Amino acid sequence: MNSFFRFFLFIESAQQQLGFRRAKRGYKSLSLDLQDLQPSKVPDDPFFQYQWYLKNIGQNGGKPKLDLNVEAAWAQGITGKNVTTAIMDDGVDYMHPDLRDNYNAKASYDFSSNDPYPYPRYTDDWFNSHGTRCAGEVAAKRDNGICGVGVAYDSKVAGIRMLDQPYMTDLIEANSMGHEPDLIDIYSASWGPTDDGKTVDGPRNATMRAIVRGVNEGRRGLGNIYVWASGDGGEDDDCNCDGYAASMWTISINSAINDGQNAHYDESCSSTLASTFSNGAKDPHTGVATTDLYGRCTKTHSGTSAAAPEAAGVFALALEANPNLTWRDVQHLCVLTSKRNSLYDSKKRFFWNMNGIGLEFNHLFGFGVLDAGAMVALSKQWKTVPPRYHCEAGSIINENLKIPNNKSLILKIKTDACTGTETEVNYIEHVQAVITLNSTRRGDVVLYLISSMGTKSMILSRRPNDDDSHDGFVSHQGSEPQNGFIKEWILMIHGTKERPYKDLPVDDDHSKLAIVKKAHEDAFLTTLLQVSSSSSSSSSSTYLRI
Repeated sequence: MNSFFRFFLFIESAQQQLGFRRAKRGYKSLSLDLQDLQPSKVPDDPFFQYQWYLKNIGQNGGKPKLDLNVEAAWAQGITGKNVTTAIMDDGVDYMHPDLRDNYNAKASYDFSSNDPYPYPRYTDDWFNSHGTRCAGEVAAKRDNGICGVGVAYDSKVAGIRMLDQPYMTDLIEANSMGHEPDLIDIYSASWGPTDDGKTVDGPRNATMRAIVRGVNEGRRGLGNIYVWASGDGGEDDDCNCDGYAASMWTISINSAINDGQNAHYDESCSSTLASTFSNGAKDPHTGVATTDLYGRCTKTHSGTSAAAPEAAGVFALALEANPNLTWRDVQHLCVLTSKRNSLYDSKKRFFWNMNGIGLEFNHLFGFGVLDAGAMVALSKQWKTVPPRYHCEAGSIINENLKIPNNKSLILKIKTDACTGTETEVNYIEHVQAVITLNSTRRGDVVLYLISSMGTKSMILSRRPNDDDSHDGFVSHQGSEPQNGFIKEWILMIHGTKERPYKDLPVDDDHSKLAIVKKAHEDAFLTTLLQVSSSSSSSSSSTYLRI
């Protein structure tokens, strides 16, 4: 031990912090500096007309009504009151006239400089405008004649400056994600590992523990909401290789442009839960309008960096509508109220497919675009989902199975989902595939997980720039290619033993809630029939295709 520490006998352990890279998402210089419910009036903020993601009337070739449907939430009297969103970024211009009234100083901190003032560091190119732009999307004031309006314009925003130092450390990330968890409701992150199509990275030990502690203990036990931008690596990258976006503890958000296409920088993956909106990059008139440094405004915020704060704003509306929502409730609400709308893959690689319970899913857009009006309405009558259990459903270990060239290797795990035990899971929320392989080239490996009901999830797509050849580990990730070997596959499922939603009323027989409740009821009746006829306990098989 270093002699310096010998004088401090109360120190139990010490660890050298190693620096690593974390990149802002969507920061590129552009060439230009409930539907029936209607609010009483349109905001008078001058940039509201450019905020097509809040109200799309066909601006610049957009598709009318393809937006977040925030006016339907506002018309219900929900504007984000008593909810705080922390922007974990390069700082927030808390003196901006469109932000200062909604700034929560008590919940803010500067971990880059270790002081309570997370103001952005000045640069000639305004590189540190990223966090201020994100903050305005969430909580810019309404009707003050300045810039635009936030999704949750009566909510509070906190600044956590943690992205403006030469290198990131595990300690800075952990401190940021665990900062004031009872004052902060939502943490919004528009950054992650480098989007270069060859990086596989995620939270280190202390950061992961901070996130898990946040969802279990934050908000006085209800759990903090962690919102993550899914990534800007485009079709040559995969957001399942980002351990932040792919985590079951976070809500990963992708983007669409104003006519419903995916943005050219969007990554695909099975862990994206939903989508919001951002720029089309090639058209500078379709950027995201929001606050900028030094009291200014911008119309050119971009990337999935802009998509994540929009989602955070929608969740702030939901939390005002029902302050008792847990972190899991918010994920359920995302699934049940997101809309397919007009979202589509312009290159026709990813289509909308039905999962085993009857809900549509797309590897670019998740379960669809967030609908603030629908989420607020359902939040008001929501009943907290039953307790969650973790089941190690099965494994294949130490087999050293060879991955064939130009063919598929199909592995099967048969599981009863821990039936009859304390951790029985009958209704799935998350599935984790922990896979260890070695190979000569990781970027050539494609992994699919196929459920017994036929739901096919791509958990790793081909990445042409990924030349890594080391052994790898994944939770929705992988390492591999030609003439490689799979060493280990562990399947873990997380969910509830009891039926969720059974006490929720159904107002629309064609809604997602109605579809899921009907599927749950049919499965429940089938189980009763099996029991009454003395059937043996049922099991199902899950396949891994490589």
